[in-house]
Amino acid sequence: MSHLSEKSAQEYWRRNKALMVKLGIIWFIVSYGCGILLVDVLNQIQIGGYKLGFWFAQQGAIYTFIGLIFYYTRAMHKLDKEFNVEEQD
Repeated sequence: MSHLSEKSAQEYWRRNKALMVKLGIIWFIVSYGCGILLVDVLNQIQIGGYKLGFWFAQQGAIYTFIGLIFYYTRAMHKLDKEFNVEEQD
């Protein structure tokens, strides 16, 4: 990333950090909010014989986290291309 200007490098990292914060908030809401705080409300809904709050606490947060990893990878690839810092094959 040495070929980026100081201003471009700062913008790149600002956007990278903003993306990480947004995805972290989503994961927190799903894991803590749906798995702990809203578990009683969500447990009134059943999907496939399982209470939804229980599902979020046991598996939903993990699936969400995996989805966020894939999203982050695609978003960073796009950001890297935009700033011309993508890895060469």
